[in-house]
Formats: sequence, C-alpha cells, structure tokens
Amino acid sequence: MERIRFFLEHTSHVRFVRYLLFLFLGLMLFAVLYWQVKPHQYELRLFDIAKETIRSPITIEDKEATEKLKREAADKVADVYTLKKEYAENRVDLISSLFTTIMDIQAKAKEESEAQTDMVDALQKRLPPEWFSYLSVNEWKTLLHAAPEDIKNAKEAAVTAVHSIMAERITQSELDKAREKVTDELKYVMLSQPLKEIVTKLTKQAIIPNVIYDRTATEEKRRQAMDEIKPVRILQGQVIAEEGQFITNEIYHQLQLVGLLQNDRSFQPLIGFFLLVLLLLSPIVYYFGRERTNKDLFLFTTIFTITMLMMVFVRLLPQGNTISTGYLVPVAFAAMLVRILLGERIAVMTAILCAVCGSLMFNEEIGANGTIQVSLAIYLLTGGLAGSFFLSSQLRKAKIWQAGVFVAFINIVVMLAMVLLKNGHYSFSEMGMFLLMALASGVFSSILTIGLLPVLEAGFGILSPMKLIELSNPNHPLLRKILTEAPGTYHHSIMVANLAEAACEAIGANGLLARVACYYHDIGKTKRPRYFIENQIGGNPHDHLSPQLSKNIILAHVADGVAMLKKHRMPREIIDIAEQHHGTTLLKYFYHKALQQTGDASPEEFRYPGPKPQTKEAAIVSIADSVEAAVRSLSNPSKEKIEKIVRSIIADRLQDNQLNECDITLKELEIVARTLCETLNGVFHSRIEYPEIRKEKVKHA
Repeated sequence: MERIRFFLEHTSHVRFVRYLLFLFLGLMLFAVLYWQVKPHQYELRLFDIAKETIRSPITIEDKEATEKLKREAADKVADVYTLKKEYAENRVDLISSLFTTIMDIQAKAKEESEAQTDMVDALQKRLPPEWFSYLSVNEWKTLLHAAPEDIKNAKEAAVTAVHSIMAERITQSELDKAREKVTDELKYVMLSQPLKEIVTKLTKQAIIPNVIYDRTATEEKRRQAMDEIKPVRILQGQVIAEEGQFITNEIYHQLQLVGLLQNDRSFQPLIGFFLLVLLLLSPIVYYFGRERTNKDLFLFTTIFTITMLMMVFVRLLPQGNTISTGYLVPVAFAAMLVRILLGERIAVMTAILCAVCGSLMFNEEIGANGTIQVSLAIYLLTGGLAGSFFLSSQLRKAKIWQAGVFVAFINIVVMLAMVLLKNGHYSFSEMGMFLLMALASGVFSSILTIGLLPVLEAGFGILSPMKLIELSNPNHPLLRKILTEAPGTYHHSIMVANLAEAACEAIGANGLLARVACYYHDIGKTKRPRYFIENQIGGNPHDHLSPQLSKNIILAHVADGVAMLKKHRMPREIIDIAEQHHGTTLLKYFYHKALQQTGDASPEEFRYPGPKPQTKEAAIVSIADSVEAAVRSLSNPSKEKIEKIVRSIIADRLQDNQLNECDITLKELEIVARTLCETLNGVFHSRIEYPEIRKEKVKHA
C-alpha cells in the first residue's frame, strides 16, 4: 500500500502517466465490449446448409434488390403514344385529292382525245412517286378508264373509310389490322369487282399510324413507377436463413450485406466501435484532464475496472437468459464509491458510462428477437444516479446502507414499470425473479461500497467525507484527550473550525476537511496544556520562565501534535494542516520580551519551523486560528474592531510571505476576510446589558 501511495504522490501530475491511464481505459472498454457488439460471423459458402437460424444484426437497405424492383416496375410501364388527329384529316385530303386528280385527267383527256398512255403519264407526273408504285400500270389504266360516276362513288367510299378508320388510335403494330377494315368498309360499294379491288388497295395505303411515341411522357411514367417502389430493407432481427435451409445466391448476398460472413473484411464495425469508445471516454478525459490529479484518475480507473470485471463475471454465468442476469449486477456501487471519493459530478458520469457498458455487454436481444432494448440501460442508469444523489456530503456507514435500500427501491420501481409495459409478457414467477434481482442489486451495492471504501482509502491515501465524519466524532480518543486535558484548547478548536469551514466553503475549498483539521490542529498542546493561555485559570507560568524556554515550549506543540497524529495513524491531510497552521510565523510576544531582556535576540530563533501552508485549507486554518485568538482577547468586540483585526492578520500573513506557497488568490482572501467577519459578528454580537436587580423587602399585606 505504501509503495502505491508513494508512486501516486510522486506521479500526480505527470502527463505521460495520465495518458497511459486513458489508454488503459480505452483498451479495456474495447476488449470487454467489442466482442459483445461485433456481430457473430458464419463460415458459409453458396449452397451450404445453414446449421442454425440466422438473423440480421442490423437494419440495412438492400440497394441491389431495390434497384431490381425498380427496373421491373419501369419495364411494366407501357410506352406512351399521343393521338394525332391531324393525321386523319391529312390522309382524307390525300385520298380525296387522288380521286380528284383522276377525275381531272379523265375530263382533260376527253376534251383533248388523249391516249391511255398519255393519261397514265399525266397521272404519274401529278402523283407522289410512292403512290404511283402502289398499283400496276394496267391497274392505273383501269382506274383512269372507269366511268366518272364510278370514280365519284369510289372517292366518296374511300374518304368515308379513311375518316372512319383513322378516327381510332392506330399504332404501328396495329396498322395491318386497321387496313383490313378497309375491305369491310368498301364491301357494299356499287363498283365492279376489279375496280373495287383497285380502290381498296389505294384506300389501304391511305391508312397510316395516327399515334406517335411520347418519350417524355413514357419516361415520366416510368420514373413515377420507380419512385413508388419502397426501399427493400433487411430489418434487424429478420430471419435471413432458417436452420437447414440452402444458402442461395439471394441469401448469400444478404449475409454478405449485413456482415455475417467470415470472408467479409469490412472494417466498419471496428471503426464504429472505436468512435463509440471515444465518445464514452471524452467526458472522462475532459474532466480528469482539467480538474483532477493522476491519483484521482487512477482511483477512478480502479473502480471502473472492478465494475467491468464484475460485469464480465456475471455475463459468463451459465444462465438460460443472459439478459436477465444483467439486472443482478450491482453497478450502483461504482457511482456510490465515486461519489464518496471523487465527487458528485464525476459520479453522474460514472453512472452513465456503466449504464451504457452494461446495456452493451448484456444485450442478447439481437440474437433473440432482433430488437435492441434500452430497458437495462435505464435500469442501470437510474440505480446509479439514485445511489449517487442519495449520498450527501455528511456520510456515515448508516447513510450508505440507506443509499443501498434506496437504490433497491428505485430498481424495483423501474423493473416493475418495465415488466408492466410488457403487458403480461412475463409470468408471475419471472416477475418475482426480476424484482428479487432488483432488490439484491441494491443491497449488494451497499455491501460492496462499505467493503471497498476502506481498502481504496488506504491504498490511495484518500481522505473521504465519510472518514472525516468519523474523525469528527467527539468520542475519538484524541478529541476526548483534548476535551479532558485542555478544555480551553478544545473550545478554541471548535471556534476555529466554525470559522475555517465557513471561509473554505465560501471559496469552494474543502470545508469539512478544514473543520476536522481544526479539531486536531492543537493536539500537541495537551502535552503541556497549562502553558497555553486558553487553558490558564490562575497565573501564567511563563511569567517565571525565560523567553527562550517559553519559546521552546510554545514551538514544541506543533512537533508534539504531529507526532501524536502520526502515532494514531491520522490522514496525511490532517497532519499537514496541523504542521503548517503556524507556518514560519514569529512569536512576537516572546521575541520582544527577549529583546527587552538581552537586546540582541534573533527573530529566526523565535519563528515556527514551518513548513508554510501548502493548500487553501491550511492557509485558511492558519488565518482563522490567529483571528479567533485575537478577537477573543478583545474586551468589547465590535464590527469595526473585528474587521480591523481580520484584515490586519491577513495583511501580516501576506507581508510575511506566509501564503506564497499555496494557491490561494487575493480575490479569495478578500472573500475569506468578509466571511470571517460575518461569522465572528454572529458569534460576538452585541447583547442587551441588563440592569442590576435590587433586592427589596417584600411587604406582606
């Protein structure tokens, strides 16, 4: 233990040691929790048989399957065609013009007595080339030599047929079918059969597709169809492969996608957990990097390591439902210990950190039903916070037991709430088991806190509030010794304790430490109590001693007190304040007395050996000790006199360089001065002077 304390005291501010402790915390978190968070991987190949039911550990989108569905949806969308009504009008005009041209050529030929060949040539010149190719020369001749009345009838029939047929939508694929309708349309036209066939041929050629492909509308419809496809997701807990099922291409792809194949070399889970560890450690690094020593960090690391090892032990227990054993872990003890030894703020951080780690370590729902529950995290967090907040600065063992009972109560309430939220999911026996574990967790937290507290205090040399409360017990042997052997010193110590505690709390220092240190700071006076003025009833023995001998007696009370405190194994902080509360101040009374007697006394001989105050608490105890003695010597203390004495003593300490080895500031000294004045004014407040009551004879009636 002594070696550990020596190492911690001499490396309290070494940055390298601090970085090593941070690194250890990170590695421990990584080593303990990563294998609980990392999904189990399987050694499977295509067409293997699954030896167990495999569920997805995460929710992830299957982009390949989503794209496939989108492509299928787009392919199902038919091409969009737009009906062009003007096409029908154009083709009607075209077929009408054709027969009109024939009629014109016939009329002209009749007037000029042209031959058939000339009529065909004239027609060929006036028709588009492709139209002339639709009929043979003989067929054109037949048409040209038809009776004008027949041509007129043919024209009307053709125009009617084209207008009727092209009023409907005709696509390229439907063109042949539409042209076949021409035969039906011209079936009852009064024409010779050869002429009817020729007219039918021409009319069919007039029928063309009247709808065109609309690329923009088609693409828009396909895009809408693709947008309606919801992403294909593999849900957390979703069964990917049943036990005994063949590993198909689709299953293999899904296993690969969620990272369950051993040949998957993805570093994403590793990187993700690394970031999680950084997030968990960041408040710890910030807190201990700014406000605490390496000894405090090492203490926190020890408590947290014990907690993690306890979690690992419970996690390895052969239980059927490992998630339930997490409720048995007395994690609250970590927050309670940290609250007692390091403070409330870091205790809250500890409760949060333990809750997160516990929920990760005992999270088996991924393999059970695929959903990550926060119930255990809430349970652990509320228990830790309850234990931390219940413990006040005035700590006793009974208070720790009460905190454990309170934690058990909170655990039961939280557990009952979560069980009831399951709406009958658990049986009465299971509910009873859960509640029993909640009770046991709180009780075990108290047992562990009480058991580990003295070990940690001794190992790390920590003076906890609980230890200070124990030392403030009036039944302590040293305090009884002061009370019985030096009652004046005891009363003086109580008064100084009140002053020092108020001043320390005003500037944020440890008021409880200052109070308890004041109880023991003059323990050395019990060796020769009557040589100190507060214990003198009759004459002053120093009147019959030389200044040098008196000086030796007065100075010796510091060394005597330190020796007695060490003999009783008092904490180092108490011993230091007792040793430093006079610093290297001058015994002015005996120094001036020696000057009057000898004329050549050295001031160094009449100074306390020191050391000077090293902490704020020691400095305030030193000031309060002198202030109390000086104010007590006043016959009629007033506010003005008290303030003058307080500020004079503080100024004298500064001028004598008694406070140059501690970190107290001038601003804090001003606060200390005001606080001491306020406290002393409350103690030495003015009282009503009662008149003397004269005795009068009582006259009887």
